[in-house]
Order: sequence, then structure tokens, then C-alpha cells
Amino acid sequence: MDSKQLSIQEYTTRINRVMDYIRLNLDKPINLNKLASIAAFSPYHFHRIFTAMVGETPNNFVSRIKLEKAAQLLQNNPKSSVGDIAFVCGFVNASSFSRAFKDYFSMTTTEFRNQDKAIYIKDGVRYSKNCKAVSKIGKNNQQVNEQLCSVEFNKIIIMDTEIEIKQMPELNLIYCRHTGAFNKIGEAYEKLFKWAIPRGLVTPSTKTVTVYQDDPSITSIDKIRQDASIIIEGDVKVEGEIGKLKIASGKYAVGRFEIKENEFEEAWNTMCAWLTESGCQPTNSPTYEYYHNDYSEHPEHKFIVDICIPVEPL
Repeated sequence: MDSKQLSIQEYTTRINRVMDYIRLNLDKPINLNKLASIAAFSPYHFHRIFTAMVGETPNNFVSRIKLEKAAQLLQNNPKSSVGDIAFVCGFVNASSFSRAFKDYFSMTTTEFRNQDKAIYIKDGVRYSKNCKAVSKIGKNNQQVNEQLCSVEFNKIIIMDTEIEIKQMPELNLIYCRHTGAFNKIGEAYEKLFKWAIPRGLVTPSTKTVTVYQDDPSITSIDKIRQDASIIIEGDVKVEGEIGKLKIASGKYAVGRFEIKENEFEEAWNTMCAWLTESGCQPTNSPTYEYYHNDYSEHPEHKFIVDICIPVEPL
């Protein structure tokens, strides 16, 4: 590996370390000096490097992550007050949070809570439970075929599977982060396995897990972070683009699916439809896909996967 590649890997791991710190400390004050120290750069150089690699300034990134996390909580926790959500997401008070929310999303927190929630996706278009086209907050509604409801809507949910609430164990993971379109995450898995195999971290029993750090109903697709991961035992010294991640144990809605690559959309729709009638709501932890097989070895090239959504009672 040449010096340029080594440099890119080192910079990536430092920026990922900063992102992980932000995710775990949204309720605390986060300033440039602190983030720069985590990345082991001077504040001046950190600001320039972070902006070049992420496409946002550190301040804009922190503000966006806080507001998008707040939007998820407003959407998923109807009983939580705006003040409580503001506090959890690191805002000084409800007033400053409400102003920032309206500036970013072009609607008030009340207007957001009163709008239809996107439950299903069909051909990239998002729909509410009542088959109304819904856009990401702050965006115009999408133009869709008005005949969808009567002709195609029943095809959106097609998976017949058993979904149950289960206590899932803590997952000790190493990951390679991918940002952007879902169908490109294979590139991150290639990097992860290229690093892990020579170190003896991959065996026939190794399980892979894709962890979703953002909500696609809120975050733009080009900014959605997904962690291509494998489960490991014990501690591993990571480097370059490879990081460490723990997923907490807890109650999850778990659906087992045996699906082709183009059927993940329907599987997630099935989970979301079930969730609306389950008496549960998502918690603040990441969702993930837990893979039980190597799809290339399946006779029909299918993934055997558990979709896991952290939940708590409404």
C-alpha cells in the first residue's frame, strides 16, 4: 500500500472516530476544539480536513445530526415533549431548538408531528399508511401515479413472515463505513473483509451485520451512513478505515426473511407496517440487518436475514 492510500485510511479513521463521538454525545456541548483533539489535529487543520472529507463543516454536521435525530424522536415518540427532545439532542432550551428546527426543515415541530409519517417505499417514493405520498420533511411532495392505491398498493407489502419481540444480545463489531446509496455498501464489505481475513477474524461461522446510523425518511440518501460490519470476539486493534462499534443489548422487533437483493425494500415495508400495529415504538438505538448466510452460496442467491428494530412500549 502506497503512502497516499495509508494517508487516506488514517484520515478516514480519525474522522469516523469523531462521528462516533458525536453520535454518542448529542446531549452534551460539542465544540471544535474537542472534536479536533479526538481527531488528533489542530482545530485549524481539523476544520479544513473534516470539511474536505465529509462535505460539511464540523459545525454544520453536528447541527444537522442533532436536528435529524430530534426529528426521529418527534416522529417516533409522540408522548415526549419538545423540551425533552431538545434536551436529549443537546439544545439549550425548547425555544432555541424550535427556531433551529424551523430554519432547517421549513416547518415547525408541531407541523412536523401533525403530518403523515412515511411508512412504505415503492420505487423510491415514500407513502403513509393511508397511501398518501410523503416527502422528506422540508421537501415538496413527490409526483406519483394516482392509480397506485387501487392497483399497486397491495403489492408494497408482500412478505409473509413471523415478526416477534426478542431480547437481542450486545454485538461487538468491527466496521467499514459507507455513506450514500444502499446498493453501494458492497464496496465497504470488500474493504472490511480484505482487512479482516489476513488477521484471522473471518471464519465459516462469522456473521455480518449492516448497521444503519441514519433514518432514510429524514436524511438525504447521499448522507446516510451505513456500517458494513462483522461480529468479533474480544478486543481487536483497528486501523485505517476499520473502526469498532458496540450495539447495546435490548428488546428488538425481529423479522426473519429469505429474500433476493431487490426485495429488501419489501422486507423493510413489512417490518414498518407491523410496527404501526404492534403497540411499540422505535427507540434511539440503530437498526440493523443480521445476515445468516453467504447469499452467493444460496441455490437461489437469496439472503437469509433478520431485520432488527429496537423498540419499547408506546
